[in-house]
Order: sequence, then structure tokens, then C-alpha cells
Amino acid sequence: MHPVIVIPRRIAVTIVLVLYLLAPISQADSYTLAITPTMPKEQTEEYYRPLAEYLGTRTGHVFQIEAHHNYVAYWEAMRRENTADLVLDAPHFTGYRVAKANYQVLAKIRDTLSFSLVTNEDLLLFEPAELIGKKVVTPASPSLSGVELARMFPHQMRQPTMVSTQNFNQALERLKSGRASAALIPTPLVSGDTTVNTVTTTEPVPHHAVSASPDLPSEVRQQIRQALLTAHETQAGQAMLEKVNISGFEPADNDLYRPYAALLEGVWGY
Repeated sequence: MHPVIVIPRRIAVTIVLVLYLLAPISQADSYTLAITPTMPKEQTEEYYRPLAEYLGTRTGHVFQIEAHHNYVAYWEAMRRENTADLVLDAPHFTGYRVAKANYQVLAKIRDTLSFSLVTNEDLLLFEPAELIGKKVVTPASPSLSGVELARMFPHQMRQPTMVSTQNFNQALERLKSGRASAALIPTPLVSGDTTVNTVTTTEPVPHHAVSASPDLPSEVRQQIRQALLTAHETQAGQAMLEKVNISGFEPADNDLYRPYAALLEGVWGY
């Protein structure tokens, strides 16, 4: 029969403490969350901070917002680097990342996205063709609105004067100040606005999606997907959705967005 070794309590406590201190410490990783530039860079960083903080709370990691001043800079970064860990992006850019860089769609904003071609209340038009030769403002291609505007006027000799802006707020301000005849704006921004007239509205497409880099660990991708899809079920998630003016997220996959990469064909650098 083996003798029983009794370790004094003080020594046992010391051993446990040493083993605890020597154990590997789990540290939070830091990831980038890129946001499509629908507003000025500084405003984007501030506006979407609640989303980054919510994901951080739900996953235990840190998410740093990556914003750009305009769509041209955003497109250049996407083409040359495409290194963002997580992206909230328009359907054509999401499709591009899926097709060209093997990004994985995790979830999408509920509903669809469309753009309205609007004029000031004192200019009533019925067809886009009536704007040929007149100034029309919207963020420059390869923004989705810029791409859609180019599709409205496919003939090079029969086009309006397309004036680019850095964001939609600036486009709407130019229109209302009389510095443009029309603007192509996300439909929700002008819905119910009695100071503008709607000429036409584009066909709806899937709303912005959240996609993840193939380098993002699979367990983190799953955590993010779950956090997004259940956001509307929790008080913290509902507060975040209200702050960023998102109705909620719903399931989506690569097949839904891959075809929209074709909208970028003909864009410089595609």
C-alpha cells in the first residue's frame, strides 16, 4: 500500500497560484471592419462605431473601422490590397470580393436597395432622357449609384453632365442649392421628401452585406454571423441597430451576391 502524501494547505495554494500564472493567457484579437463610403470618412467612423462595439462585445475581439474618403480611394484599396477582415458593402463590391478574393458572405441587411433619380420641386420631368445635357450629381463610379447612372444613359452622345460627389449628403445638398438639375440618391433618403420630384427608381437589388476575408478564423466568422442574425432579439442588439439605422440582418450567401460583380465590368481596374 502506497503512503499518502499530505501537502500542507499553504504549499498547495502556492502551487495552484504558480500554475495559474504560468498558464497561457487568452488575448483578444484585433480585426478591421471596412465600411463602404456612403458618407464622409470621419462620419463613417463615428456612425458605425456602435456596430464595431457590438461585435466586439459579442465575440470578445476588437474591431477597428476602416473608412475611406471616397469611392475611388475605396476601389483602389479593394483592388490592390483587399485585406479587410470584415466588410459591410454594397452588392456589386460584395460580389467582387466573393468572385475575386474568396470572401464569404455572412449576413445581409434586411430588404433591398434602390436609387431614385430626383429633381428639385420646381423642375418636373417624366423621363431620364429629359436630363440629357443637364447636370446630374451622385458619387462617382464605381459607387453603385454611379454605375446605375451610367446604365441609364448607355449612349455616349446622349448623356447628362455627370458631376461626382464624395457622398450622397453632398449630392442632395448640391441639388437643393440649385447647382444641379437632378441627383441619384438611395430611395430611403428621399422617400417622403416633398421638396423633390422622382423621375424614376432603379430595380431593387439585395441590400448591403457583411462578408469576411478567407483569412478570418472560421470560429470568428461563425460568432459574427450569429451576432448579426440575432441582433434584433437582444436589448444590446436592438440598441445597435437603432443607432446605425439598420432594420436588422438576415441570412445570405455567396450565390446571392456573386452575379452583381458583373456591374463593375467596364469600370477602370476591374
